[in-house]
Amino acid sequence: MVLETDSMDFKVEELLKDLQLGPSANKAIDRAVSSIIDAINNIPDQEADLEHAFGFFRDLRVPSNKVNFKFKSPESICIGGSYSIGCVAKPDINVDLLIRMPKECFHEKDYMNHIYHAKRCLYLCVIEKSLKSLTLFRKMEWRTFQNEARKPVIHFYPVIKNAELSEFFIRIIPTASSVFNASRLSISRNNVRAFNQGDTSRATPYYNSSILEDMFMEENVDFVKNTFTEWKTLRDALLLLKVWARNRTSIYTHDCLNGYLISIILSYLTAGPGGNQINRSMKALQIFRVTLKFISSNLWTKGLSLGPLSQSKLFNEEMIRCLKAFPVVLYDATGHTNLLFCLTRTAFAELQEEAAWTVNCIDKCRGGGFEEVFMTKADFAAKFDACLRINFKGNAIINSSEFCLDEERWGLVEKDVQSVLQQGLSDRAKLVRVTWGSAPSNWNINEGYENFGEEPMLVGLLLSSEEKCFRLVDIGPHAENNEEAAKFRKFWGDKAELRRFRDGTIAESTVWECPPWQRHLIMKRITEYVISKHFLLSQGDIVYAVDQLDFSIHLGGKDPISSSTSLLETFETLSKRLRLLDDIPLRISSVQPLDAAFRHTAVFPPEPHPLVYEKGSAKNVPKFTTTCIKPLTVMIQLEGSGSWPLDAKVIEKTKVAFLLKICESLQDRWGMLCSATEDEVHVLMEGYAFSLKILHERSLLLLRNQAGNDSIKGKRYIDEELFLCSQHASMINGLNGRYPTYGSVVRLAKRWISSHLFSSFLEEEAIELIVAYLFLRPFPYHAPLTRITGFLRFLRLMSNYDWNFSPLIIDINGDFTPQDEWEINENFLSSRKSSEENVQILEPAMFLATTYDKTSEAWTKCLPNGEILKRMAAYARSSADLLTKLILQGQNGPYTWECLFRTPMNNYDAVVILHPDKLPYPQRLLFPSSISHGKHVIQGKAGEDFNPFIQLGGGAAQSFEDARSKLLVNFDPTMFFLEDLTEEFPETFKIWYDSLGGDAIGLTWDLKKRKRENEDESETEFIKKLKGVGEVGKGFVKSVYFLRAPKVQV
Repeated sequence: MVLETDSMDFKVEELLKDLQLGPSANKAIDRAVSSIIDAINNIPDQEADLEHAFGFFRDLRVPSNKVNFKFKSPESICIGGSYSIGCVAKPDINVDLLIRMPKECFHEKDYMNHIYHAKRCLYLCVIEKSLKSLTLFRKMEWRTFQNEARKPVIHFYPVIKNAELSEFFIRIIPTASSVFNASRLSISRNNVRAFNQGDTSRATPYYNSSILEDMFMEENVDFVKNTFTEWKTLRDALLLLKVWARNRTSIYTHDCLNGYLISIILSYLTAGPGGNQINRSMKALQIFRVTLKFISSNLWTKGLSLGPLSQSKLFNEEMIRCLKAFPVVLYDATGHTNLLFCLTRTAFAELQEEAAWTVNCIDKCRGGGFEEVFMTKADFAAKFDACLRINFKGNAIINSSEFCLDEERWGLVEKDVQSVLQQGLSDRAKLVRVTWGSAPSNWNINEGYENFGEEPMLVGLLLSSEEKCFRLVDIGPHAENNEEAAKFRKFWGDKAELRRFRDGTIAESTVWECPPWQRHLIMKRITEYVISKHFLLSQGDIVYAVDQLDFSIHLGGKDPISSSTSLLETFETLSKRLRLLDDIPLRISSVQPLDAAFRHTAVFPPEPHPLVYEKGSAKNVPKFTTTCIKPLTVMIQLEGSGSWPLDAKVIEKTKVAFLLKICESLQDRWGMLCSATEDEVHVLMEGYAFSLKILHERSLLLLRNQAGNDSIKGKRYIDEELFLCSQHASMINGLNGRYPTYGSVVRLAKRWISSHLFSSFLEEEAIELIVAYLFLRPFPYHAPLTRITGFLRFLRLMSNYDWNFSPLIIDINGDFTPQDEWEINENFLSSRKSSEENVQILEPAMFLATTYDKTSEAWTKCLPNGEILKRMAAYARSSADLLTKLILQGQNGPYTWECLFRTPMNNYDAVVILHPDKLPYPQRLLFPSSISHGKHVIQGKAGEDFNPFIQLGGGAAQSFEDARSKLLVNFDPTMFFLEDLTEEFPETFKIWYDSLGGDAIGLTWDLKKRKRENEDESETEFIKKLKGVGEVGKGFVKSVYFLRAPKVQV
């Protein structure tokens, strides 16, 4: 534990060093800021020109005659924000310049009806016009202050020749100290007359707080400065909190946290009102933890204040009114303004949950959770189980409202959408997070708000559980509850229906009928329905990221997983029959399915084959069916006996004899279809093929006793493989029961691995374990409840995990003790040391440790090697970036969802294209491959010996028996071609292929050392070899392309 603490402290120290600016950067910033301050102070007094922001005044409904004023130089200019306390955290480098506007620029009642905001904008317009005449800037942009459209600010990008400051800017923020009487801006007062309803006055707490924020900004900045002065650990803690929040993009946004508010919270915890929870003896990490615990606590419910809490009745009444107006309250030291007025209820709920979850992560993760807390990006796309984008551009309901009254139009729409979704989804979603960055990226202040809200709104959903999310029926109020039933019908419209339930209850309800394989779409259907109904949007305006990748695991528009029930029922029948056999020398004691199809992780689980039924064919016979059928491995164990031979080869022969006898018994007793070869026995029943294998524990014992024998080192024997598969299958089955989404995430991951031609290098069991880690150790997230989110996290894990220096420990049942983890780490370090000392020793580049395999020898002993793993990580990083962009921004130009499964063919030295109609399962081919570059070596004709489909009911197969005779069990021409290729050209190529139905094979030259004297001759030599590849695959290979010769290695 001490070692972990020391390691955490060291990592934090290094992180803090990386965050802070160097001396040269600080000097460059100081020079730039000083130049801007001088330039602003030298602006002469002048009449402000209203033409610069005509559209802004128009949209605020401020008459031009109310805005006229004479510009005067600022009363003062000071530096605020993180830079003023030495807490800038790279790479976000900016400086806040607080420009105090003179009181003479305003009239006594300018706080009413947005006149203050209009003059504030006009003051900035004069500054912008003057700064444009200078040559010391790259660009200037109009932006909003915390997404508040009525409070623009200027981002000034100075010319600085410093690589560290390439995106540095100065934010020019006007302030209004002592301009108005603060009592006139009490949250209970109305200061926007248009907000009143007839003669009824309505308070404008948000509008009033907007002005109060400017009036007391400088005092609050000074309060923070005084708190942080000469307190290094507090500044370090602020940096850590900024990194933590910045990594969680949904809480580091306009309606939640920013660096300033974090510094305010820290200041509160150091002061008397905050209980002096932070003191100078604490380390930065301790302060970090205390702050997170405070954020997640319920101390916020009564309202907080930076100054001493007054016991007066007047102040208490003001606090009560404030708590009614705002979800979160933290008064500043003056007691005039709520510093957290911009926080929304759902944003704060998310912030509290995130803080609590991070504390949990620190307690449970290895090494104090440094990677998970500070280094892992928990952005919108990866954090939420579902994301949807809503396009409100041109929406009649939105455009009919005023831009700004008390709250702004866009904030009100956020709240309305959140409310509608929360009501529609009810307990299916534990958090509905709505955020709308309404301001355009290039805002022309003179255009006002006409381009605001053009970007889609983003909604993130954290789901409750699969059971609730996939529920088919939502039960509403009872029929006799007339008032509630009427509300229910009004909300749901045509979807509401009165139903009688099994317990006799008659209640309003909504029903979302669908087949089991489409239940993951229920949330999408509900969301689209309620948003369309209540906001008059078309379904094209609502994009819910949930099923966009289903095409990759569907066949004929349907998910083959729908056949899993019949598969499991068939297996149960087979299992019972095997156990009932009593005419074999040893009874069968256990039967276990090993194939991925039984644990719902096969990309294409088999569907019932019409030719594989004991009593003829299936009821509904299609016109065509597949020629090939893949058998599913089933392991059986026999009761104990001391008569087994001791020689491993004789044991294998004995097992074959047992299997033949089992086949014979199944045929005699139930008329089952069986076939046998020298290596395996197949049982065909009820549309499925099963491959029976016997595990004999004595063989395992013999192998363990010979563990030190060099002749068997590195070899995998049948019984050992069966034992590992058995252990793996049992663990994954248990995991799948706990996390129903797990299987679909694995299927997408396997499809991605295969689509990018990595099938040769990563076992499917390894993929299942990597995905399992995402569910068992999800920090900083929760376990994913949707397939797209799980798949995105898989890609990020593949690309970001430190495979070189860390084992991936998959503790499915929580069995590992600290001693086990120590042993695994020792095994890992030993493997790394061995490979460093002797490069010929193959040690796992990807170290996967499980309870049944603490040395990572089961699935990644030899492959992938370091070079291939780097390639995998690069592909995963590219796919993760694209998937994130697709989720958050949608399809744009050529980059579509399909691109995630299209692999670039120019990364190989040669490419072999197979005849698509000669693949064993042509229907699984996602995209026919095409090559537009390289030298076309050969063009081959398709052979006629093999056809992937059998015609039923006439044609090529005239009878049922004739059709069945054409059936090929466990035949895969692609695998046979690859075996022949490896045998014909040993140590010549690395072969990259798609095991799930791709028609392209990539070849990279596998030559260790080579001298080339004549490049042309070398190219000819390699083209000759590629022609040989075509000969090996004659009738199966369509074309071969030569892309490049191998690089010379010395």
